[in-house]
Formats: sequence, C-alpha cells, structure tokens
Amino acid sequence: MGRVLVVDDDEVIRQLIAVNLTLEGFEVATACDGQDCLDRVHDIDPDVITLDVMMPRLDGWETATRLRSDPSTRHIKVVLITARAQEEDRRRGLGIGVDAYVTKPFDPAELIQIVRELAESDGSA
Repeated sequence: MGRVLVVDDDEVIRQLIAVNLTLEGFEVATACDGQDCLDRVHDIDPDVITLDVMMPRLDGWETATRLRSDPSTRHIKVVLITARAQEEDRRRGLGIGVDAYVTKPFDPAELIQIVRELAESDGSA
C-alpha cells in the first residue's frame, strides 16, 4: 500500500493517525517533531509524510521547506495537518510545495483517502 511517516508532537493525534493508516494497510512510522522527522526520513524512506505545523524544535513549515530543498527527499508527498485554517497559511503551505493541507479537527477517513491518493500517485501502491 505504501509507507507513511506520521509527524506530530501530540502523542494522541500521532497515534490516532498511525492506527488508522495501519488498519488501512499502510506501513507506518512516527516522529515526534520536525527534527525527529528529518533525522529519520532517510532510514524510513516514506512515500507520504503527514506533518503537523505547530511543533517544538522544528515546526512543520521549516520541516517541509527542508524536505523540498533536499534532492533526496523532494519527491516525498507531504500532507500538512494543522489547526491553522487561515487562507494565508494554506497559501504558505502550497508555496512551500506541500501536496495537501488538512485542518484540525479532521475526519480520519478523509485523511486516509488523501494519503492513499498521494501514495498511489507516487507509484507505490
């Protein structure tokens, strides 16, 4: 189905997303913040990363920017998941080059569908 790296500093949300994706057949790894994501992304080699925006150490904006600027990770599909629902935040995410923008609270079924579509478009399904 595909490999997903779930990045969120809130353990409950991280586990909610991870469990739902696992039940749908995805191979799932987790990271607790942006720095943890960048430290582990090459070992995990995900097809899709779900990325919270507001996190300690390294936020989702900077993490996504670094993923896009690195030739070895720029192909990975990125879904920003955030409580920041303003249009300027959405534009900022799209400007960085994220593939989808999901606002909290979110419907897990919708998130799974987005991740599935992105994983399949990557040719990994």
